[in-house]
Amino acid sequence: MTAKEKDCGNHGKGRRRLTRSIIGCILVFIIIVLITILIIWAVLRPTKPRFLLLDTTVYGFNTSVPNFLTSNFQVTVSARNPNDRISIYYDRLVIYATYRNQQTTLRTSLPPTYQGHNENSVWSPFVFGNMVPIAPDFSVALKTEQAAGSVFMVIKIDGRVRWKVGTFVSGRYHLNVRCPAYITFGSKSTGVSVGENAVKYQLVTRCSVSV
Repeated sequence: MTAKEKDCGNHGKGRRRLTRSIIGCILVFIIIVLITILIIWAVLRPTKPRFLLLDTTVYGFNTSVPNFLTSNFQVTVSARNPNDRISIYYDRLVIYATYRNQQTTLRTSLPPTYQGHNENSVWSPFVFGNMVPIAPDFSVALKTEQAAGSVFMVIKIDGRVRWKVGTFVSGRYHLNVRCPAYITFGSKSTGVSVGENAVKYQLVTRCSVSV
């Protein structure tokens, strides 16, 4: 092997060592950044938002057609960010009504919302469904409960949330909110008439939240 060939071989080895050193430094830097983020996250301990169902106004609730439900509600829901150092982005939220875990209205979109530290947000969307098919067993139970004067439904909110700490914004997390709503009819009604065939129920019930 000539001296020139030896120099080229040593030069190639040196470049490979330099490349491995650069890659190693980059990996160490990434690991340090990730560990720092995890430590900050653990110290701040983000608390999931708190939701309340404030009221429900019933404009229509028709079970006269067997195995179908036509309903129209306006619901008022509030959300509070209980964190002192963490903000929340609400993305792609939808709200709808269910009866015994069966969806009974269409999904209504809620506007994307940014919530600062300890801030509150309030939405008052309409949720409705025209001739929504109901399982036969559920349809019979629904009519029975309505005739008895009380129907238990659940208002659900599904979507995505992101957490913001300083300039760092996390990835999206699933948000699932479940709000119990007791609707009373006839002589047992606890609502207040607010217009023609519309009854408003002040509920102020706490919702279960999972993230």
